[in-house]
Amino acid sequence: MNIHEYQAKDLLRRYDVPVPDGALAESAAEAKSAAAELGCAKWAVKAQVHAGGRGKAGGVKLVDTLEAVASTAGTLLGRPLVTEQTGPEGKVVRKVYIEPALEFSRGLYIGLLVDRASGRPAILGAREGGEDIEARAAAAPDVVRRLIVDPDAGLDQAALDGFLSELGLEGALGEQAAQLLSNLYRAFWELDASLIEINPLAVTDDDKLLALDVKISLDDNALFKHDDLEALRDQDEVDPSELEAKRYELNFVKLQGDIGVMVNGAGLALATIDLMLDEVELVALGLELAGVDLVLIAQSF
Repeated sequence: MNIHEYQAKDLLRRYDVPVPDGALAESAAEAKSAAAELGCAKWAVKAQVHAGGRGKAGGVKLVDTLEAVASTAGTLLGRPLVTEQTGPEGKVVRKVYIEPALEFSRGLYIGLLVDRASGRPAILGAREGGEDIEARAAAAPDVVRRLIVDPDAGLDQAALDGFLSELGLEGALGEQAAQLLSNLYRAFWELDASLIEINPLAVTDDDKLLALDVKISLDDNALFKHDDLEALRDQDEVDPSELEAKRYELNFVKLQGDIGVMVNGAGLALATIDLMLDEVELVALGLELAGVDLVLIAQSF
């Protein structure tokens, strides 16, 4: 289950992970009032949707007057934001998050996830964050450092210090980072998260660490243990068909097209789709399929 940035930051505050002050708004007037209460000279107005790439798509704006906060919020709210992750239809912005626009000298990438190869938690880090981190990591895998954690033993201090040193975090800054990652790992474990990303983790001009942007995905299979986390689900961000399927404990993913694939495993789903595409191409050569709905049911034994 994905949650919004403002919700993710609220969770991390519980674990003493440093995040900027901020306030949620659902109207231009609320945004202006929130900005005034924050009492700074420059603000970030951030669209709250379940999609990455908001900055490139115009969903994050820096402004320096209260009137500009209200105007920007009014422009974003109620309209679809199209990013590289939303598809052409975009996602409607129903909330904006107002934060101080802070200056920083460096911006790193930090991520926690489950490493499939080892079946253990992994901490990822890169010396430079930013929205193009995935593309840079694909082009040069060594850009991202990886620290595998033994869940029984917990974080090893020597291994953690070496990991942070590779990211250029040493001395007093390294001590801050070690405490931050320790808190972040505890949050990952206790929240039953499948992903926590901080991008960027800012090094401010006074050498403090601050999580400027946060993404958290929670393991759906563990939500029965966390009624408070289940309450964070934004049903406006989920396809109604997927919500209906969830009522019957089914996983449903809506894609484009009119061919349905029902399977009992993700690997089988991919294999079935590959086979189905080959068959459809052959059948389409000799048959008129316009208006025909085809449901392919696959079962593994």
